[in-house]
Amino acid sequence: MTFYSQLLQIFSYRGTLFNRPPSGTLLLRRLQKIIVIGLIGAIFLAGNVLLIANWLSEKGVPEKANWLRENFLTGTAITVIIALLILLVSPGRSRFGIGRSCPVCDKRLLGNPSYCSECGSKVA
Repeated sequence: MTFYSQLLQIFSYRGTLFNRPPSGTLLLRRLQKIIVIGLIGAIFLAGNVLLIANWLSEKGVPEKANWLRENFLTGTAITVIIALLILLVSPGRSRFGIGRSCPVCDKRLLGNPSYCSECGSKVA
């Protein structure tokens, strides 16, 4: 499913007051609200970027950031931080929540099965 088709699915449902929405559209409505609120916030932030920059400059944030960069962010420190972030990120196939996924077909596995019910591969 492409990104365009996902957005189309999110914004295409048109319900009325009297009919019950199909299953799963409540989540889509929440996602619509989050997207719209995020866009409004981004527009307000973009419109006030000079005001925010001047306020940060008055508070002395750039000087403090420059001092932190000069004293603590050497090339070695940045390399170590990036390496730790790469090592701490879980693999792309694992998801948050209860259960695991099959390493072959990526099917959601509930409980503690030894084999995948979809493709039959052994789950470690």
